[in-house]
Amino acid sequence: MIESFCAIFMLPSLHVRGGNPRQLFGSMKGPFGEPCLATERELPKSGAVFRTGHELGHAPARDSAFYADYGRHKPADAGARHLREQNMIEPDEVPPTARGTNLYIADINLQRLLERRAPEELRRHEDRLADFGAWAGGPLDEQAEYTDRHANPQYVPQPYGPNGPQPGHIVFNPRYVECHAEAYARGAVGLPYQKGASGRHLACFTMGYLLSQADVSIHCPVTMTGAVAHVLHTVAPKEVRERFLPQLTRMDGQALSGGTWATELHGGSDVGTTTTRAVKTDQAWALHGLKWFTSNAGSGLALATARPDGAPTGGKGLGCYLVPSHLEGGEPNAYSVRRLKEKVGTRGLATAELDLNGATAFEVAGPGEGLKVMMAALEYSRIHNAVASAGLLRRAFVESLGWSAHRAAFGQTVIHYPMVQDQLLDMQMELEAAVALSFESVFAFDALATGALATGDSDPEQGGDWLRLVTALAKYRTADQAVKACRTAVEMVGGNGYTEEFPTARLYRDCLVTAVWEGPANIQALELLRLVAGKRPGDQIFLGRVGAALSDLPPQAGDTADLLEGALEECRAALSHLRRNPDQAPRHGRRLLDLLSDTLATALLCEEAVADLKLGDSRKMLVANRFAARVLAHHNPIATEMEPALAAFEDVILYQPVG
Repeated sequence: MIESFCAIFMLPSLHVRGGNPRQLFGSMKGPFGEPCLATERELPKSGAVFRTGHELGHAPARDSAFYADYGRHKPADAGARHLREQNMIEPDEVPPTARGTNLYIADINLQRLLERRAPEELRRHEDRLADFGAWAGGPLDEQAEYTDRHANPQYVPQPYGPNGPQPGHIVFNPRYVECHAEAYARGAVGLPYQKGASGRHLACFTMGYLLSQADVSIHCPVTMTGAVAHVLHTVAPKEVRERFLPQLTRMDGQALSGGTWATELHGGSDVGTTTTRAVKTDQAWALHGLKWFTSNAGSGLALATARPDGAPTGGKGLGCYLVPSHLEGGEPNAYSVRRLKEKVGTRGLATAELDLNGATAFEVAGPGEGLKVMMAALEYSRIHNAVASAGLLRRAFVESLGWSAHRAAFGQTVIHYPMVQDQLLDMQMELEAAVALSFESVFAFDALATGALATGDSDPEQGGDWLRLVTALAKYRTADQAVKACRTAVEMVGGNGYTEEFPTARLYRDCLVTAVWEGPANIQALELLRLVAGKRPGDQIFLGRVGAALSDLPPQAGDTADLLEGALEECRAALSHLRRNPDQAPRHGRRLLDLLSDTLATALLCEEAVADLKLGDSRKMLVANRFAARVLAHHNPIATEMEPALAAFEDVILYQPVG
């Protein structure tokens, strides 16, 4: 049984640690014996660092000394732990992790989805994705563990100079720098912008899904770089676009990375309360203020919200500006790190509080459009957040499966126990639902970008509404399930899974950011309500999309068709109630998120199942049936009356007697 699981999921039969971070696992084989070769390319020198807001440079001797101690703490080589040719391993051996797996070749569900929905794009990029999967499953994953445990980015302050305090810089370990640059060189951002490209971002989002299985601390800056590039490509003035976009999209290993600076101390997700000022200068703008939570603080180009002097309050008064790390003469721009955040996870990623001290910036969009432009960048990031959550869920599932297939307890490997099988099937069905939901937002993005609207409607505004709606649903549900799956993986592995020597601990810490980044659940609920209970026709678009999936279900769907039909009617009733009673919408936002995301995920699984049934394969139908039975059968209807506990909220919260 072990051999079957290892063959299907390409789990390595030995536990690889240490080794050369530049090794690209070129000897790996695909499921049919084909080589999965990854091309070695010239990478930045090992002394490279990111300075605060600076492009790749070379570390002075001080920075090399700063990291000298880290060399003594590299993970020890555990050696090759060969599995016995039987259903149990030696008592003193640890089951293998997924490291060394080609994350793309091993993912049958992903390949079938791409073949079904985007066969031309798959043929265009499959070799690249296979190479990327080998790199992500090997050197990138190894670097991620090293950076997370032993070599987090550090802020190095500078001593006072003749003119007062000098800006410090952020130091990254060389292995992180190499992998970060490698992601861009492999096309994780630049592919859609190359000559002759289709303009679709599917391959980039797929790379994001693979990246997150190995290192969310690399995927996060790749996400923001893609978001900045998307904004520059679509809305920036010509002179700004032509000057800066190529610096983000080049694929020669020298690309700059991007950032999005919106969050401020007092506002959080309420970007409309931004207090950062934009002051017009002779040739550009100067930004003054504090950005409280800037991920990828070493970015070369960042989008920032700011309010020009005299502009109105609220979101309508915000502009959006591009802030380079360096000016044309090479001198650093006028912003500095106040401190780095100490975070639960994504510890390889530098997240900082930044003081903008008259930083030179270029206008991308002025007041009235600035907030919309920043929201377009955040929407792009939310799609990446969804595929990242799906990727984390995938890694949690594979680690749980690998452990269960090798770990012996009470005389047999634990995968033979029905309770374990039940857990694994639940993880797998949630994984496949997450992939379906997150990639639906990817396909909606590409359809809108290329004019082939996924809704079947020729109205670009409706295509935009569907993109926003499905992205909010996908961002929320995939993050929620990723956290649950990563916690389950820790539990299934047990004591080893709770230690930092096993990847499940890092997965669990890293996955928590997906529920927070680019808006937690309540923010996604507000976005949903704007689309289905406001001026937009999102409710009708949603009902039409699910209704189309329901109408195609064959008799083999059985109870699933009834459950989906019931869920659709529940959605219709809830949406109709909120249309008639918009004042009640805020109270029901979270429940509506659950109802609509669960219903859409079921519909998407059913669509996949129908396609496979036509090929004589009913496996996906079994997954859809299980998902519908587990998820749709247990919804609480949205109440039309105020819940008693909510009506007495203050008394209940404050332990006051209620008459």
